Amino acid sequence: MGVIQRIKKPTTRKGKKVLLSREPKPIEDTKQSIFLQARNPSERARKVLKDLYDLKKPDAAYLSRKNDFVPFEDATLIEKLCYKKDASLFGVSSHSKKRPHNIILGRTFNYGILDMIELGAENFKAMSDFHNMKVLAGIKPCLLFNGPVWELNQDLKRLKSLFTDFFYREKVESVRLQGLEHVISFSATDDGTIYLRSYRIHLKKSGQRTPRIELEEIGPSVDFKLRRTKLASADLFKEACRIPKELKPIAKKNQSTDAFGTKLGRIHMGKQDINRLQTRKMKGLKKSTEEKKQMLLKKKMAKKEAKKGNMLNA
Repeated sequence: MGVIQRIKKPTTRKGKKVLLSREPKPIEDTKQSIFLQARNPSERARKVLKDLYDLKKPDAAYLSRKNDFVPFEDATLIEKLCYKKDASLFGVSSHSKKRPHNIILGRTFNYGILDMIELGAENFKAMSDFHNMKVLAGIKPCLLFNGPVWELNQDLKRLKSLFTDFFYREKVESVRLQGLEHVISFSATDDGTIYLRSYRIHLKKSGQRTPRIELEEIGPSVDFKLRRTKLASADLFKEACRIPKELKPIAKKNQSTDAFGTKLGRIHMGKQDINRLQTRKMKGLKKSTEEKKQMLLKKKMAKKEAKKGNMLNA
């Protein structure tokens, strides 16, 4: 159940600006995230959530206060905090005997829960355990999804979409090779295990124009186990992914693009008189005297017939 939204009228200029920023836009801003603690989070779950927050910074808020609630039973607190912080993504850490070292990732639509997926952190190595240079905060990472299970399993397919939403950041038209500094790899197996690894890209000299690529692991390193899921219905998910009319490409008439990105056009031309086309002037194509006399006779006969027709009509 979504948060009840009352009609609010702004009384100050700042309040009007805040309400305008929350209105629907054709092009969305970078999605914000909140990370919070649930009932009795373990040290491992807390560190996993803190490292996910470090990867998402600066478009995230970390709330260290513990909250006594179970997201799969009652998600009202998450909806309220998402509305207050104007965030559409959330992460929750918890711990229990039945579900140890629990991480819940999810997203909202219209400030109501859309998707919620529960993961168990089985093996974990924090970013602080890797004693090397890290990437700067706010860098757009390159996401790799390894394994065919991402497309075959419906839960993993939705989890792939959720991970993409978390690390998407802003839209870019082109990418510079030197700008690729960070890679996040997600490898899935048939038994529902997801291996999350984070690497820093090094561009080395190769003696050619294309540099040699080396990857250095910078953390975090987590082995997730897929547990419970609470996914949106097909109709609600379709409504959440709807593209506004302003952003839909206008189909241009008689234009198409092939598989290689080449633009193709179709031209429609009227009926042409081949005899009157101007061709290349050369002696071989020059008309003879007899041909010229025949053309003149044809023109005279055509004029005479036209005059006779006009006289008969009169």
